[in-house]
Amino acid sequence: MPQRVLLIEDDEAISEMVRSYLVKEGYEIEAVFDGEVAERTFRTGGPFDLVLLDLMLPKRSGTDILQTIRAGSLVPVLIMSAKDSDVDKALGLGFGADDYITKPFSMIELAARVKAAIRRAGYASPSIQVEDQAPVKQMISIGRLTVDLDNFSALKNGEEVKLTSKEFHILKLFVTHPGRVFTKAQIYASVWEDDYFGDENVINVHMRRLREKIEDDPSHPEYIKTLWGIGYKLGEQL
Repeated sequence: MPQRVLLIEDDEAISEMVRSYLVKEGYEIEAVFDGEVAERTFRTGGPFDLVLLDLMLPKRSGTDILQTIRAGSLVPVLIMSAKDSDVDKALGLGFGADDYITKPFSMIELAARVKAAIRRAGYASPSIQVEDQAPVKQMISIGRLTVDLDNFSALKNGEEVKLTSKEFHILKLFVTHPGRVFTKAQIYASVWEDDYFGDENVINVHMRRLREKIEDDPSHPEYIKTLWGIGYKLGEQL
């Protein structure tokens, strides 16, 4: 049975280009062109294996649709938009999107991301592909931060830190590998379980939002340090 994709894009030319390519790749596509129809179709026409969502839609915005989806579903959502600012990326990813691709994009890259998102089956826990990995403790405390690996949660000073799935798995990657430096490509491969397409903004946005939640001063982070030109590592002086 073909995997079903809900395509929400108001530009009919782009919609048809995406639809026809993904149909050739073996997907079943339901295409809609405005926010109201998108919400109704998602609610009554599912289930879908993935949602392709444009941010700029008539009647209801893409971020409104994303919030509606996330209120009751963990289906993978891939945002596609011509707006190429970090603000839009942070907003979309902060609401729970799995990935972000900027127009214009190649059909090959889009199809690869669709395939990868569906393969990950949404917000399932990724396997960290690191050689010689030590046994993982289920509760890890670092400074004032406690990470519960079983319950996918984190506490700071005893209070819950509300993290998205991707933010949690980035944090998990670092706290289970103290002292190791990770490049952006390695973070993407471990958390997204996919080849790195070179879009640094995806990593930058997630890292910034994670630091805003766990650091006392995000501009001078203690938990996740930046090694300029190399990558990131867990802070040592905690």
